[in-house]
Amino acid sequence: MSKNRNVDLALTALAPAIWGSTYLVTTEFLPSGYPFTVAMLRALPAGLLLLLIVRRLPEGIWWPRTFILGALNFSFFWAMLFVSAYRLPGGVAATVGAVQPLIVILLSRVFLGSPIRVLSVVAGLAGIAGVALLVLTPGATLDPLGVLAGLAGAVSMAFGTVLSRHWAPPVPPLTFTAWQLAAGGLLLVPVALFFEPSLPPLTTANVLGLAYLGLIGAAFTYLLWFRGLSRLEPSAVSPLGFLSPVVAILLGWGVLGEHLTSIQALGILVVFASVWLSQRAQLMPKVRPARA
Repeated sequence: MSKNRNVDLALTALAPAIWGSTYLVTTEFLPSGYPFTVAMLRALPAGLLLLLIVRRLPEGIWWPRTFILGALNFSFFWAMLFVSAYRLPGGVAATVGAVQPLIVILLSRVFLGSPIRVLSVVAGLAGIAGVALLVLTPGATLDPLGVLAGLAGAVSMAFGTVLSRHWAPPVPPLTFTAWQLAAGGLLLVPVALFFEPSLPPLTTANVLGLAYLGLIGAAFTYLLWFRGLSRLEPSAVSPLGFLSPVVAILLGWGVLGEHLTSIQALGILVVFASVWLSQRAQLMPKVRPARA
């Protein structure tokens, strides 16, 4: 790999690594029972703040495209994620969502003409197995609606990932991030108002948690994510999402004192191997030379 590509991969991988802290921050710092309101407060203030910085709004075709991408990457994706999380054990929800890289491979073929590499598929399957080892428990149960919501969320994020590269916005990643966060947050406002009661008075811990999720967990991380999508193939970027449950497990072990089993340690190794395989697959030649 070239030095520039390694830098791009490292910076992009920071995004899902930081997303892995979302569970810890949500459970320890935020009021429980307000998933859509928290999601809206995570996206909208950060998006509006970035808009004040970039001072540029979408033009022409980018108005509908921005709201489509905002819904796919934020509004609909987060809504389905919460439905899945509420109706399924956390391990099952995470494993269902881990099919996203495989969906990205297929969509990249359709929209970008990218080849379907066998090694990429193997890496995606290995990633699912690694996540399953990390988070699944023997007594986990399946709820059909929860599974459907988890799959819908994975498809939504996969479409958002590929379309973000396919449409290639004529603006810097910071501006693109501002547009999507603001649009996604606006779309979540009626959902939060209709489905949830008003928030209780916020404590200092609540405010700090929301500030972290908005500024670091949304604005900063999605800037890195969309920057990566502008420079790398979606099939290379999407498997980096497997790092998120790894960080979540490690934070639970290191900060909350949760037990780390040997099976979970094996899962971490499998996830790292799958991410490495997915990047090796991108370096394979697209067309094999003909035999003499």
